[in-house]
Amino acid sequence: MKTLSTADYVVFLVYFLIVAIYGYWVYQRKKLAHASSTDYFLAEGSLTWWAIGASLIASNISAEQFIGMSGSGFKMGLAIASYEWLAALTLIIVAVFFIPVYLKNKIFTMPQFLNQRYNGTVSVVMAVFWLLLYVVVNLTSILYLGALAVSSISGLNFTFCILALAVFAVIITLGGMKVIGFTDVIQVFFLILGGLATTYIALNLVSDHFGGSGVLNGLSLLEEKAPDHFHMIFSKDNPNYIDLPGLSVLVGGLWIVNLNYWGCNQYITQRALGADLKTARSGILFAGFLKMLMPVIVVLPGIAAYVLWKEGKFQQEMLLNGEVNPDHAYPVLLNLLPTGLKGLSFAALTAAVVASLAGKANSISTIFSLDIYKKIFNTEATERKLVNVGKTTVIVAMVLAILIAPYLGIDKKGGFQYIQEYTGFVSPGIFAMFILGFFWKKATSSAAMFATIGGFLLSVVFKFLPKIADLSFLSPFGFSVKNADGVYEIPFIDRMGFVFIFCIIGMFIISIVENKRGVVPKGLEVDAKMFKPHTPFIVGSIIIIGLLLALYTIFW
Repeated sequence: MKTLSTADYVVFLVYFLIVAIYGYWVYQRKKLAHASSTDYFLAEGSLTWWAIGASLIASNISAEQFIGMSGSGFKMGLAIASYEWLAALTLIIVAVFFIPVYLKNKIFTMPQFLNQRYNGTVSVVMAVFWLLLYVVVNLTSILYLGALAVSSISGLNFTFCILALAVFAVIITLGGMKVIGFTDVIQVFFLILGGLATTYIALNLVSDHFGGSGVLNGLSLLEEKAPDHFHMIFSKDNPNYIDLPGLSVLVGGLWIVNLNYWGCNQYITQRALGADLKTARSGILFAGFLKMLMPVIVVLPGIAAYVLWKEGKFQQEMLLNGEVNPDHAYPVLLNLLPTGLKGLSFAALTAAVVASLAGKANSISTIFSLDIYKKIFNTEATERKLVNVGKTTVIVAMVLAILIAPYLGIDKKGGFQYIQEYTGFVSPGIFAMFILGFFWKKATSSAAMFATIGGFLLSVVFKFLPKIADLSFLSPFGFSVKNADGVYEIPFIDRMGFVFIFCIIGMFIISIVENKRGVVPKGLEVDAKMFKPHTPFIVGSIIIIGLLLALYTIFW
């Protein structure tokens, strides 16, 4: 039933009041009304390791995971969990190798890194580019998918839902990074508690349907009734190979997705850039452990919905325009929850959406205020002025997202895959520019511009290449597969791998040529000692790596 009972609304109201009151308390206690720009945007020196870890996950997990990844679980099974589990390993790499470089060089924004390492032109171009990407792709998709889910669960009007989510997120964002970081701890609590409750009920529903009882019995039945949904690595004849192309998941383009997202993304790295190295690493490791838990919350319910759907349950509810829509899986399950628990799960979903919106809006305001407004429009801007500009930017960005979100066709493609593929147009070039900027002092600014623009153009070429050329000759090597229209297409994860290699080679050649002409690039301060992690971090990392080896061995 697409409605919330009085008890559900009470549970949701409790969640809302806790977040609002705690956020206001943090705002007053930390004297954010008169904060400096770095304090406001980065919460410099204020976030604890647990707040950093929780904020990373709260900002990352949103409607595209709850709705989109659960839908992918319905469609393709546990394999989609690679995005989450490999992210845990990626976080370890970022904590060891990326964060020390940022902190050592006092880098607070990604455009600032580009300015210090390359030049102001690269920095400004990428700042504008990131703003467009964050507003047009990320902010809009999170807002749209979140409102769609909230509306389908509660029965409330879609327009009302999109406005309510936006307003809630703006209120939190205007408090600055301290408010976002500390309220994210509460958001993650509700996210995990409500998410686990949904998984628990979903597994019990499966168990009850087949005459059994208990969560473990339900999990065993999932493996028994949908064995094809418990393979992490797809063979080439799997219909979902085009989304997760076999071993490329482990050794190919998925690494570019993860390393670019977790290591070169203002939206994410901003959480750790205001802390000291030990605190930042501890927070990132904590986020890695939470990442290991996420597939239990967002993927297993999708598989449970698939098993129940195969048994004839909620056939009509899964339809959209006469066709099965996997993204309906999670909302359908939530509508089956008992009173009270439905309110808790509804709060978890809302917490995920609002936290991600707030984090994204804060990053948008940070980049615009510090890297565009201060550098181009008002170089003499006071700290108070920068903070006020940041607050105005938050409101403008959210209004733009509300206006354009319904017209981007976000619901025409699986929500999670939509975001991954369209972000993938720029990930390879950006990551190439960052990775060589970090660890190769000869990389030049012209090479960086080549990677940015050339990488994007090549991604577009690869996307539309199947329409003008027969790519079946790549099929024996596993690099092309038939799509739904019977046309051979390069999976987008492999496309990212090819484009990344192209960008690296291009940057190398351009840099060597310019070096011979006397161009001396600006290097970063790097000390080998700063890459050595502390002992508790090493122990935690080994545990995560061991868990990953076990999971991929069991579910290969």
